[in-house]
Amino acid sequence: SFGLSSLSMMLGRTAGIVRRSISHARCLSTSSSLTSLFNPTEEHAALRSMLRSFVEKEVEPQAIEYNRNETFNIPLFRKLGTADPEGLGILGLTTPEEHGGTGFDATACALVHEELSYSDPAFCLSYLAHSVLFVNNLAVNGSGQQLEKFLPGACEGTKIGGMCMSEPAAGTDVLGMKTTAKLDQDAGGYILNGAKMWITNGTLTGKDTGDVFLVYARTGEGRSDITQFVVERGMEGFNLGQKIEDKLGMRASMTAELVFDNVLIPEENVVGEVNGATLCMMRNLEIERIALAAMALGIARRCVDDMKRYAAERTAFGKDLYSFGQMQRHIAESYAEYMAGRCYVYGLCNGLDLSTYGNGLDADGVKLYCAPMAKNVADRAIQLMGGYGYVGEYNVERMFRDAKLLEIGGGTNESHHKNMSRDLRRMSDNKLE
Repeated sequence: SFGLSSLSMMLGRTAGIVRRSISHARCLSTSSSLTSLFNPTEEHAALRSMLRSFVEKEVEPQAIEYNRNETFNIPLFRKLGTADPEGLGILGLTTPEEHGGTGFDATACALVHEELSYSDPAFCLSYLAHSVLFVNNLAVNGSGQQLEKFLPGACEGTKIGGMCMSEPAAGTDVLGMKTTAKLDQDAGGYILNGAKMWITNGTLTGKDTGDVFLVYARTGEGRSDITQFVVERGMEGFNLGQKIEDKLGMRASMTAELVFDNVLIPEENVVGEVNGATLCMMRNLEIERIALAAMALGIARRCVDDMKRYAAERTAFGKDLYSFGQMQRHIAESYAEYMAGRCYVYGLCNGLDLSTYGNGLDADGVKLYCAPMAKNVADRAIQLMGGYGYVGEYNVERMFRDAKLLEIGGGTNESHHKNMSRDLRRMSDNKLE
């Protein structure tokens, strides 16, 4: 079993696996000292080893087919939960064990997203929407009753969730959202009206909504008077507007518009304080950006590996491609940039408490660096492979298309520029550590 439910027992039985994982990490590093940065504990090394085995056996073989067909591999996704006897148990990766999770940390979150994205970034994006934007968000901000009601199914994989923030006319300007929720005491809850756009896991099949969502809506007159609600599939007035078709990339991750037409939300589905969800939103955005940066690492590592293999096998003018300076530059710069991003991401995660907020400077920073880095590495991989890199069989063109989303989703590059410049300006004359 790949499951994490008895990870402590597994560690005792798989010391050899851990040693091989650590040895593998060293072979990718310019210095053995980086091993402890990327795998700070034996638990992290075992988790990474488990993920690599699962990705090789389960994720890699299906990636091209599901991306070409623009369909979501639901059975495979459920294998990430605990309901499957051989499931990984990572849908509640950062959720306390008493609610069905495994209680891991930010470093574990980063390495899972890196490993899944090595073969299928689109599949990983659906995982992020569920495990970070829904499960982690609810675990931190929900009431005991809400955790007991919604988290077990989400951790098992019997319910697949997401988060609804962006709207047709409100993306980066998220506080400009128009969706409203008005308290109707006679009806016994809030009446939700509006539409949300670009929702990952908004549909699972293209015919209906996903299972359960955290939805942000305006509940007051102030710009930041935002409240978070749990909305479930089947609530009257909650419908799939459209499945977004023909995306540039991330095609195996379902994206949708969701419509709310006088949806009655019971008061017990209010998450946190009324008008107090802006802080929840900002904290969750920080974690999302770190996870997206980790996805970029998986894309970049895959492209470097594919470049290395192709350069060794392909000959031109009687020599392999490693013999040519132009190709050497593509490979060497890609590796250096990937390693720089990897050190930034894990350096941040190893000291990060997921329950805190105020980590925006470097949460923005890792994504601002890693997203274009992954796209550029994928571009170099295509260039090195020439015509072969331009076709789907060789995977790097899919990685290139998928990487572009990382410069837009979870915060555009431009929003990171704004946020980081604001935070650095607030430091005034204080020098960087």
